Amino acid sequence: MAETHILLILVLMFLEKLLLTNSKVLLPDANVTCIIPDDCILPCSFRPTGTVVIHWYKQQIPVHSYYYNKDQFGLQNKHFSGRTCLFNSNIPHGNASLLLRRVKVQDKGRYKCYTSTRKGNQEIFINLEVKALIQSVVMEMTDEMVTCSSHNIYPVPQVTWATDPPSAQEALENSTIKTTDHKGLLTVESTLRILGNLSSYTYFCSVIAADKTQVWTASRKNQEGMTQEEGHALSIPCIAPHSLQNFSLIWTFTLSSEPTVILRYETKTRHTFNLWEGLAELDQDLLLLGNGSLLLHKPDIEEQSGTYTCTLSGLQSRHIVQTKVNITVASISVGEQSVQRSWWSTAASAAFFLFTITVALPHCVRLRAMETRSASQRLNGAGFVEVRLHKHLNTTASYIIGQRGVECNRLQLQFEVAGRSPNTVDDCTEALPPGAKIEQEGNPGGPPVGRNDGLLSSSLERDGFGNIEHIS
Repeated sequence: MAETHILLILVLMFLEKLLLTNSKVLLPDANVTCIIPDDCILPCSFRPTGTVVIHWYKQQIPVHSYYYNKDQFGLQNKHFSGRTCLFNSNIPHGNASLLLRRVKVQDKGRYKCYTSTRKGNQEIFINLEVKALIQSVVMEMTDEMVTCSSHNIYPVPQVTWATDPPSAQEALENSTIKTTDHKGLLTVESTLRILGNLSSYTYFCSVIAADKTQVWTASRKNQEGMTQEEGHALSIPCIAPHSLQNFSLIWTFTLSSEPTVILRYETKTRHTFNLWEGLAELDQDLLLLGNGSLLLHKPDIEEQSGTYTCTLSGLQSRHIVQTKVNITVASISVGEQSVQRSWWSTAASAAFFLFTITVALPHCVRLRAMETRSASQRLNGAGFVEVRLHKHLNTTASYIIGQRGVECNRLQLQFEVAGRSPNTVDDCTEALPPGAKIEQEGNPGGPPVGRNDGLLSSSLERDGFGNIEHIS
C-alpha cells in the first residue's frame, strides 16, 4: 500500500512538470495606435525564470528574435531591417516589449509576442493601428471656386464646409478627391463653388480625423478692394472669426512677384518683426482681441499699391484675409490749384527771360555785327546810303549819307597805317581826304564829288531802280 501511494505521487509530479513545460498562456488582444512617422512601443511581458526565448511576428512574418541572450536577425524580414529592438537590460525582469522605429502605414496589422521559459510558453497579440496627423489645411480662392486641401494624412478624413453668413447645407455641395502617395499617405482636396458675391462671404473648411480626435479648420475671405489717396492713412481690416489664444500673425504684400513678409507678430513672445517700420503698424491693444488690422500711415502710390494678405494661425486653425489696395494720386484743392497756376506762371516767365538772354540776345548781337561788317552800299527805306571810300593808304571809311543830311552814327574808320579810329562826327569829317565833298540836301540824287588828284578816286554803281549800289 505504501509503495503504491509513493508511485502515484511520483506520477502526479511528472504530469505536473510536463503540463507546466508545454502550457501556453493566452491573453486577450491589446490595441495600440502609433503616430506616423514617430517611434512606437508594442508592449509584452512574461514571468522570468532564467533563460528565455523571444519571437515577434506580424502575421507569421519574422519581425525580431532573441535567444542565447542576444538578438538574432538571421530570419528578420527586410521591411523591419534596422527598425526594431528590445529593451535587453529589462529582459531578465520580464520585459519583452518591442520598439518599432519610424512607423509607416505598412506597419499596420496584428503582431504576436511569443516567449518561452522553463515554466512554459506565452503568446500575446497586439493590434497595431497607425495614423498620420493633420498638419495643416490650405485654402485657395478664384473668382468661381474655393479649394480646401490637406496632405500626408492617414486614414481618410472627413471634410465639411460652412460659411459666414450661414448658408443652407444643400448650397454647400462639394467635390472631394482623395489620392494616395507611394508611402500610403493621403492627400484630400475638396472644391466648392463660390456663392453669390465673393467678398460677402467667409468660407470655412474643416478636416476631421477618422477617429474624431483631431479637427483642423481653415477660413478665408477675399475682401472688397480698397482705394485711398496717397499720403492719407489707411486701415486694412483683419479680424479673427473666433477667439484665438497663442496665435501668430503674418502680413504679406504682393505687387508682381512672390509675396514679401512685411510684418510678423507672436503672442507668446509679443515680439514684432516689421519690415515697413514707420510706414505700417499694428494696434497692440486690438491684437489681444484677435484684431490684426494693418495701419498704413502715408501710403505711396507706387510702392504700396498691391495685394495684402493677413494670416492668423492658432491651435489647429488658420484664418486668411486678402485685400487688394489701390493708392491713387492725391486730388488738388482750388487753393492748391491757384498756387500751382501761379507757380507755373512764374516759372514760365523765368524760362522766357532765360531764353531771351541765352538765345535771342546773342542772335540779335550777331545780326548787328553782320550789319556792321557789310561790304555793300545800299539804300534803305529811310533813304540812307552806305558809302565805302578807299584811299591809296589802305584807309577804309564807312559812311551813312542821308537824303536830308549827313549822319555818322554808323561810322567805323580803320587806319591801318596811322593806327587811329575816329569816335565822333568831327573825326568823320576830318578823316575825309582833302577835296572830298559830301552831298547835301539840295542834291539828294547826285553823286559825291571829289578831286581826281590821285589821293581819292571814286566810281558809282547803280542798281536797276537807279539807286546807288556801290562807290569805290
